[in-house]
Amino acid sequence: MAKQKKNYAYREAHEFNKWRSLFQFIVCKIGYTAVLKLVYRMEVHGLENIPKDNDYIVCPNHLSTIDPPMMETFMPRNIAFMAKKELFDIPLIRWWIDWLGAFAVDRGNLAPSTVKTVKQIKKSNWVFGIFPQGTRQAPGTIKNVGKGFAGLARMTKCNILPIGIIGTNEKKWLPFSGKIIIRVGKVIPYSEDLDAVRLEWIRQIEELTGFKYIEEEHEELVDGGLDKNE
Repeated sequence: MAKQKKNYAYREAHEFNKWRSLFQFIVCKIGYTAVLKLVYRMEVHGLENIPKDNDYIVCPNHLSTIDPPMMETFMPRNIAFMAKKELFDIPLIRWWIDWLGAFAVDRGNLAPSTVKTVKQIKKSNWVFGIFPQGTRQAPGTIKNVGKGFAGLARMTKCNILPIGIIGTNEKKWLPFSGKIIIRVGKVIPYSEDLDAVRLEWIRQIEELTGFKYIEEEHEELVDGGLDKNE
């Protein structure tokens, strides 16, 4: 009998265990912190705005592939980020992001398994992380902000923690040659009014980064395929 392929789109609370926490600690708290402090002179402001519980979703703007592990360097809890499902088709990357706690998602259509996984994360000591822009964006502007993150917050009864990132798009190698600034915003309560949540996230990210929001004509503002009654 053929071995059943593992479902990376769904995780249970017990999978966010001490071994993944330890792996994330070694890779991010030790490895990435050393590089980010030495090369990028990383500064973090607003740590007092981070809730003590785990009833919130980490929602930063997105500039670079280093953004997810960078969040782990200063957040008090481990974070489980979404990752596009195609990454789980590449063996080495699959192993790496799997152990970092990521789970697979179809960015064009958020499935019920996504909601179930976020609820499982809430049962653990971890928190869920998502980039409302969906993918990396050029610095200076904020684009392509859908309502999927607000819908997930509503369905899982999690508040939203906006985080502004500046400087990760600039690739540097020499010590103290880069500059990264991270600002943690004020918690946004989950709400039935997804538009209001989305607009408040945009407003705070503009304030935290100095970037300007630009709404494009084709911008997708739907619920990400998630039904409110799932």
